[in-house]
Amino acid sequence: MTDFVLVRHGETPWHAENRYAGRTDVPLTERGLKQAAALGEWAAGQRLDAVLCSPLTRARLTAEPAAAALGLTPRVDERLYEVDFGRGEGMTRAEMAEEFPDALAAFLTDPVAHHLPGGEHPAAAAGRAVGCLRETARALPDGRVLVVAHSTLVRLVLCELLGIPLARYRQVFPVLRNGALTELRLREDRASLLSLNAPVH
Repeated sequence: MTDFVLVRHGETPWHAENRYAGRTDVPLTERGLKQAAALGEWAAGQRLDAVLCSPLTRARLTAEPAAAALGLTPRVDERLYEVDFGRGEGMTRAEMAEEFPDALAAFLTDPVAHHLPGGEHPAAAAGRAVGCLRETARALPDGRVLVVAHSTLVRLVLCELLGIPLARYRQVFPVLRNGALTELRLREDRASLLSLNAPVH
């Protein structure tokens, strides 16, 4: 079995403003940097065999203090990119309601069948990220791995591995807090959720 500690990166200016941040490379806020430092302090007392992260700056900056505390080099994996939100990228929900109200209403009803216009299909995003975790589990069959990624991607991964319809990711997992710990265990074809949104202290 392999345990994964899944962490949403620290706060960014867009999250503070409730803007959809997908592939745009936005930085961390001061609070986000403090969340990254807190994750590093937590990691110093843990047994972790590897640190994986998304290529986006906000994820790499969040992962670096933890990797440094463990004496590890973060492994950047493109499969951990956030979902591409297409025309919704960088917008608030109110702005989307002005720009494409019908598409937004459909998205809120079923975010998989009606993902945001021009954006990545959530099933494709879940597939690439789950592939990354399964590959890591095969390489580290008794390991414990820290993965720093993104809110929508992690929620989709949880649904995919736990047998929850992807369309329910917003309902079942409404909030993934910045810098909090969500632990998932993979054992052969089974997945177990050990914790959700646990604080680092």
